[in-house]
Amino acid sequence: LYFFFNLSDIGMNQTTVIYWDFLTEALIKNMVTVTVCVSIIYINGMLVHIFTRHQIFYMNPRYILYIHLVINDIILLIVYILLQALTYNSSGINVSLCITLIVAAVLSNQNNPLTIALMSVECYVAVCFPLHHSQICSVRRTYVLIALIWLVNSLSILPDVFVTLGTETTDFLLSRKRCLRKIVFKNINLEIKRPISDILFLVLVWFTVFFAYFKVLFAAKAAIANAKKARNTILLHGFQLLLCMLNFLLNLIFEGLAVVFPRNIANLHFMLSFFIHILPRLISSIVYGIRDKTFRKYLKKYLLVTDNFVKIHSFT
Repeated sequence: LYFFFNLSDIGMNQTTVIYWDFLTEALIKNMVTVTVCVSIIYINGMLVHIFTRHQIFYMNPRYILYIHLVINDIILLIVYILLQALTYNSSGINVSLCITLIVAAVLSNQNNPLTIALMSVECYVAVCFPLHHSQICSVRRTYVLIALIWLVNSLSILPDVFVTLGTETTDFLLSRKRCLRKIVFKNINLEIKRPISDILFLVLVWFTVFFAYFKVLFAAKAAIANAKKARNTILLHGFQLLLCMLNFLLNLIFEGLAVVFPRNIANLHFMLSFFIHILPRLISSIVYGIRDKTFRKYLKKYLLVTDNFVKIHSFT
């Protein structure tokens, strides 16, 4: 038995290429994906729960930005599970549903780099303007900036939706297709816009992170308190940003490796998606959540309470 697996996002000519997975391979891939994604969602959900229960977190702009990062990761993983499962449906999925999933995935994916950039700026303000930090980085301003992040990123994907709704027929919107961005948003002008907007977006984010890093670096040389810790934190933000960049380079990496391994394209696509889309979400939780002493303290308490609860119910 074989399961249909379609990859039609290779190159710019949108040629549909069909591959097949054995039933066992399809089941294993879905089981691995669902197991890992649900585990990460559980960890991230635990972090969100801790955040909402303690004032020390939800009244701190740094933790608000961090938890925004975590929530976006949860959304991405849920969308990834759905797309992974629906990929093996030979009839495809409804185009309107696909558009909804793509919009959610793109927004969440692009929210993360901007959130990381804001976290770097917050570190810069905390080190270089400590007396004005509470005024500049207030809770209210943090939520306003998060709303602006969603608004700005919606401007990059909503034009694709409006162009598609305005140029495609109702039959196309009600039809069933492979859920890939190039198939659903197939207008040639959108193909030209996409890489340009991605490049401008990443340049802006990287400029912000580098600016914050070098400002903090100069502060560290001037022996300002906490500057070295903030510098290391921004380096961590840079590492996380590199992981986010892999999402934008996934197609290029795939096309290059597909030339080297032409007989394993289906497995190659699965492995790249797993290591680029899924595992970085776990790294984000571990690096930021466990590294932070305050979060780690409450996380230990939560795990201890959960463990005791499980033991009590196991005896009863």
